[in-house]
Amino acid sequence: MKKNNQKTLFSAPGGKSYLVPFILITSLFLLWGFAHGLLDVLNKHFQGVFTMTKAESGLVQFSTYIAYFLMALPAGMFMKRFGYKKGIILGLCLFAAGAFAFIPAAYLHSASPFLVALFVIACGLCILETAANPYSTILGPKESGAQRLNLSQSFNGLGWILGPLVGGMLIFGGEESDPFTLTKPYILVGSVVLLVAILFIFTKLPEVQVEEDTDAEEKEHAPASGAVSMWRHPQFVRSIVAQFCYCAAQTGIFSFFINYVTEVETTMTNIEASRILAFGGMALFMIGRLSGSFTMKWMSPARLLTWFALADAICMALVVVSIGTVSLYALYLSFFFMSIMFPTIFALGLEGMGAYTKKASSYIVMGVAGGAFAPMLMGYIGADNMAVGFVIPLAAFLYILYFALRCKRG
Repeated sequence: MKKNNQKTLFSAPGGKSYLVPFILITSLFLLWGFAHGLLDVLNKHFQGVFTMTKAESGLVQFSTYIAYFLMALPAGMFMKRFGYKKGIILGLCLFAAGAFAFIPAAYLHSASPFLVALFVIACGLCILETAANPYSTILGPKESGAQRLNLSQSFNGLGWILGPLVGGMLIFGGEESDPFTLTKPYILVGSVVLLVAILFIFTKLPEVQVEEDTDAEEKEHAPASGAVSMWRHPQFVRSIVAQFCYCAAQTGIFSFFINYVTEVETTMTNIEASRILAFGGMALFMIGRLSGSFTMKWMSPARLLTWFALADAICMALVVVSIGTVSLYALYLSFFFMSIMFPTIFALGLEGMGAYTKKASSYIVMGVAGGAFAPMLMGYIGADNMAVGFVIPLAAFLYILYFALRCKRG
């Protein structure tokens, strides 16, 4: 019975199985989740090995998320012209090149070459993320596309758990003052990425049909002259700000989790904190995402976002006042409550956009730029006391709460 279900989920129209291509595509979700999970270990390590302040260590996230912001449109243009398979291979090659660039960077004993390498990795990741979602949905019957995408996304969550776990073990488990310690996880991931790239080269994949006449289609279905402009949809405009705030909050919390935990629990080591980040925070994030989609079957997305944003604001308030174990548990719980925010804000922002939907979605996605700036700001504010820096996520969650409440009224 199980075998039949598997065949149905991954079967092509002619009866051929897409299981092997699906496994390869799903590996991309795991790889970019792992790469993002590593960043939160690097942030703390850079402070020690390069004697950087907390604000300066925020450049780790800046070099990554600014690449997403700059590369998003070129990535789409490349794949429209050359196809998604070539785009994936390019993304994997950039990912591997950036990972292996950590080796020469270690010889220079400076943070700058590492940041350039992270930027190159992020350019590759941006291309992979642009391609993987549509590919996952077409590798089987159209009616089970969402099921395949959710299955792939679950491996992304696994990557977020493995990143800080493996990174903490390899980086904090070695000599923390040695720049060459940083190369260990990236040599590992670079080798795996290169192997996956070779597999993609020799695996036949169905090509995603890119809509050629998108502009013509939008003009055809565009509102008549005098209709309300895209920017006069208040919920859409607020969603852009809310998405920026969410990415700022998430990246800031992930980046300074280890700093906060080791400051509150002074006897805890960096490697112990990285394990808590993996098995505590990231695991709760994955559980929250899975349970959140189930909860939305009987609770509206706007209502669920309202309660989760309120819960996260309370969690952040407890983190800021820093009252020992209570604040630590509040920090752990914040991962669970923020888990559903990105896709929920995205969906709510597109409500009622009609012919503007495609164009509006690209603006909401650009909210990822929030992740480029929040860590530096948090590091500056929390230079002497990390707890104070968490006022940035607190303010972000309060705006998301406002956004959610206005959606309920709409």
